This record gives sequence, C-alpha cells and structure tokens, in this order.
Amino acid sequence: MISICTPIRVPEPVLLLGNGFNMHRVNYFKCDRPHFRERVSGDTTVLIQPEHLVFASVVDVLGHGKEAHELALEIEGFLANHWENALVDLMNGLHERIKGSRGAAVGLSLLDRRTGMLRYVGIGNTVLRKFGSSEIRLVSHAGIIGGNTRAPREESIRLEPGDVVLLYTDGIQDRFRLQDYPQLLHQDAETISRTILRRFGKEHDDATCIAIRYEK
Repeated sequence: MISICTPIRVPEPVLLLGNGFNMHRVNYFKCDRPHFRERVSGDTTVLIQPEHLVFASVVDVLGHGKEAHELALEIEGFLANHWENALVDLMNGLHERIKGSRGAAVGLSLLDRRTGMLRYVGIGNTVLRKFGSSEIRLVSHAGIIGGNTRAPREESIRLEPGDVVLLYTDGIQDRFRLQDYPQLLHQDAETISRTILRRFGKEHDDATCIAIRYEK
C-alpha cells in the first residue's frame, strides 16, 4: 500500500503587520493513501498559502480506482484555480462543474493567520475537528457535490495558539477521541498526519488527512 505524505510549511518569522495583527505561524502536513487494492486514490487535497491566508480542502470522490482518481484531479484543478472565491460560492461552482458525474464529498476551509479565524464549508462525509483550547467539530451537511445536495452553509471558529485542526475523509475512523491519541496536542503536523493515517486509516477505503498546527 502506497502512502503519499507532503509537508508544506509557512515561513518561520512572526510578522507584525501595519494594522497591528500578529501573523501567527502555521505548520501543516497532509498524508493520503489509496484503497489497498488500488494504485491511485479518489481522494485529493488542495493546500494554498497566499500571504496571510491558508486554504485547505479535502475531497473524497465516490468509489475507488482510476475513474475516481481522474475526477479527483479535475476537482483539484478547479479548486486550485478558483479558491479565492467565497467558500459557499466555490462549493456551488464546483457542484455545477461536476454535475452529472459520480460526485464527491468536499470540505473547504480558509484560515486567516492574523486573526485565527477559520471558515469551513462541507458537503458529504468530510470532517473538520479542532483540538486544543477546546474540542470542536464543524458540520459537513448531507449530500454529494455533483449529485443531490443541500445548499452549502459556512461555519467559523477562532483558533488559539497551540490548537490543532484535522481535516479528513471517511477513510479515517471518525470516532477516535483525544484520549486515544493525547500526544496530538504536543506533536508537529507531520507526525500527527502520519499517525492519524497509520492508526485510524481504513485499508478498504481511500484515506486522507491534513493536520494544521496554529502556533504563536
């Protein structure tokens, strides 16, 4: 089974901006692997870090194998080219783009490093969870992008330094608790993402996890 893990780190210095905001550092890392019988995955991610923002998304195309992978690549390209749109508009645009396909579950997030404000829109079985100063799960609404779905709605939370955010697909067992992995609060994003995939990933499904640590 092939696991693909990719580090993407924001430059280290803490910057003081002209408007008085502190530019917090973030450390993030993504790991994914296909169904144990497949060589390619129907899951994908898009991670973009322009200036003070971090756009992070997870995608789980229905099914497995080559056809699911091809649609995942199409979705990846669309999100990479249109991520600057408001999250609800981006989700609606993606729905129109792939309407009539096998469809996908999609989670979109946008973090402002200056304020710690994290916005999220999810449709289907993608998950966003926060650990640290509090434990919060943002809701992904029922439906399939490209198929039958409800109107997407945006939710938001504010991160505190030391918080860890996980975005993952349903190839990760969803019922693990902090008690199952307390080291999560103290480890870097690479270790967290690799550990989540290894300990809680399902072999019979594509699995993807993005870990984001919000630092001082």
